[in-house]
This record gives sequence, structure tokens and C-alpha cells, in this order.
Amino acid sequence: MTFSMKRVMAIFQKDMKDLYKNMYVSTTILMPLIFAFFYGRMDNLTVEVHYVVINLTLAIVTAFLQCSIIAEEKEKNTLRGLMLSPATIPEILGGKSLVTFILTVITIILCAMLTGYEPANMGIVAIAIIVSSLFYIALGTLMGLISRTLMEASVLILPVMFIFGFGSMFRPFAEEYPILSVIDYLPNIQLIELATAVEAGSGFGDVLGNLGIIAAWVVVGMIATVIVFKKRELDE
Repeated sequence: MTFSMKRVMAIFQKDMKDLYKNMYVSTTILMPLIFAFFYGRMDNLTVEVHYVVINLTLAIVTAFLQCSIIAEEKEKNTLRGLMLSPATIPEILGGKSLVTFILTVITIILCAMLTGYEPANMGIVAIAIIVSSLFYIALGTLMGLISRTLMEASVLILPVMFIFGFGSMFRPFAEEYPILSVIDYLPNIQLIELATAVEAGSGFGDVLGNLGIIAAWVVVGMIATVIVFKKRELDE
């Protein structure tokens, strides 16, 4: 069966309409914007402060929004219908992820404007954020598939918001508690390190290691999502 962009766009349009009706989910976009507004009033923001807002956006908007879209489909028993339709897994997940991706990009751009973030190399940073967003979309999809209801999804996503949104707060404790050194390999921390290196004048080749670790998280997240999706397809 060939990939159909028409089916992807049909799923995308349906989810956009459903999102406008769900104020509980759509208003989550306001949270990172509020953070960005308050941080933007401060002087001499560091790269890490800018990325508190960006990582929070990825955790709250990208992961939670995607999780909610999938969980709501399950709660209404409409996901089962999609699974039985001619649409393939890439088409179903692609259509739903497109909504989340577009809203993520818009929110990050607005947040960057509010905080005054202007990266030294826009191209490298943009690539890193796009790759990072793919991980959070995969994570949100996975969490949504595990959840039985939208309310349950709201609870399950809280640790994700905390770890990936504010994980950088634990870095100072890594020397005292070596087990916390694994935090350095989280995608949100790698994104901060990449952005810091870019501001210091590093080029694309210098941050390939950071991008590689983030990409590895994306691959793992996508594989886990497809496995769980197929399992749900067989179980239901």
C-alpha cells in the first residue's frame, strides 16, 4: 500500500478541528508563553534560561498535546476505526503528528520572540529543535497509546514534563550523586549543550555528537511507538 498524502491531510484537518473544540488541551500552549513573557522581562538571559522555555514547550506542547490527541481518540473509540481503515501507520501517525509539530514550531517562535533569543547559527539550532520535536512527538504518542483516557494521559505526562522540562535543575547535583550523571544524555540536556556550543562559535561538525544522541532518542522512541501501536491494533 502506497503512502497517501491525501489521507495524512484528512487526518490532520480532523484533528485540528477537534483541537479547537478542546479548550483544556489547546490552552496548554499558553503555559510556555507565560514563562517566556516573564523571562523576557529579565536582562542578560543565559542560553540555559532560554532553553528552560524551549524544553518546557517541547515537554508541555509537543509531548502533552500529542499524548492528549491519541488518548482522546482511544477514549472515544475512534482510534480503532482509523486502525481498521485503509490508512497505514505512517499516515495515521503522520497526520496526527503534523498538528503537534506545527503548533510546536509556532509556540517556540513566539517564545523566542518574547525572550529575545537569537541563536548565533539559526540553521544548526533549527535542525536540533526539529529533531528534538520528533522525539517528543514519539514520546507523546507512546504515552497516549498507553493511556486509557484523556484524564489518565494528563497524569502520566506529568513526570515527562518534570524530567524533560526542568531536568537541567538536577545537573548541579551530579557530582554529589553520580547516578544523576545519566541526565547529561537526556535529549533536553543535549539540546542545551548544543545551543551553548553554537553560541561559543561551534560549527555543525562540532555538535554532531549532540545531534547524534538526540537522534538516537528519536529512533528508540519511534520503534517503541510502532511496537505498542501494532500491539494495540491486534489487541483491540
